Amino acid sequence: MIKSMTGYGKAQAERNNTIVTVEVKTLNSKFLEVNLRLPKAFSEKEIEIRNQLSQQLERGKASVAIEVQSADATESKIEYNKPLFLSYYRQLQELAVAAGAPSFDDLFRIAMQQPDVAKVVSNELSEDEWDLVSELIAEAIRACDAFREREGAALQEKLSSYLSEIKSQLEAIEQRDPARAENVRERLNKKLEELQQIDKIDQNRLEQELIYYIEKLDINEEKVRLLTHLNYFEQVLKSPESNGKKLGFIAQEIGREINTIGSKANDAEIQRYVVNMKEELEKIKEQVLNII
Repeated sequence: MIKSMTGYGKAQAERNNTIVTVEVKTLNSKFLEVNLRLPKAFSEKEIEIRNQLSQQLERGKASVAIEVQSADATESKIEYNKPLFLSYYRQLQELAVAAGAPSFDDLFRIAMQQPDVAKVVSNELSEDEWDLVSELIAEAIRACDAFREREGAALQEKLSSYLSEIKSQLEAIEQRDPARAENVRERLNKKLEELQQIDKIDQNRLEQELIYYIEKLDINEEKVRLLTHLNYFEQVLKSPESNGKKLGFIAQEIGREINTIGSKANDAEIQRYVVNMKEELEKIKEQVLNII
């Protein structure tokens, strides 16, 4: 089963009057790229978190946000250094008196704005809290993975329909090819009749040129290889593992055979079928870029 690189997962839990939320969003990328947003208290665990994400997310550009909030909205998150504040305030008063300032109304506000008077409380991360965060990361990743599987199922249906259309065009080429071969034969016979009227023709050289020309126009091998690649693509598409890179490589081989058929066919009707196949193949290539 294929998986899309586009996914979203969220997990949330409350413990010790603290609400922890983990969100994981993923987009397509050739490699795993992790953009991590953490509370300051989690900084020391960043490497562990990145390792956990790299082991479980595989490919894709991942944005991971971890938020911690107090369940009690009235709980203060700021601490005030009272002795330091009073020291600043007294010094400002002395300066105001020395300068003959008419009013002390702004001294309180100015003292509050001085360095280190107020600071945001940042509690250290306990082992219990870390266990909770680790569990929530795993849960969010599982939710993201389920999202990727659902998206992958939709992608698989699209790819199967594009593949079926290419096979349909290939069948049309198979039906058209005998008529194309007959047209080529008629053109060659007509050309031979013209050449036979000319003296001093090297018959051996003529036979060699004819063999080369016929081989150059023959597309049987390309048709067989194209069908083989299409069947292999379908086989990989239905395999238990998601392998976007392999599908991309097979799509390249499909493209080579389609291009060769187009260049060798020398037939307007087959060229139309080739254009249709190329159109479907471009859709496949676009969708494969979003497969893990």
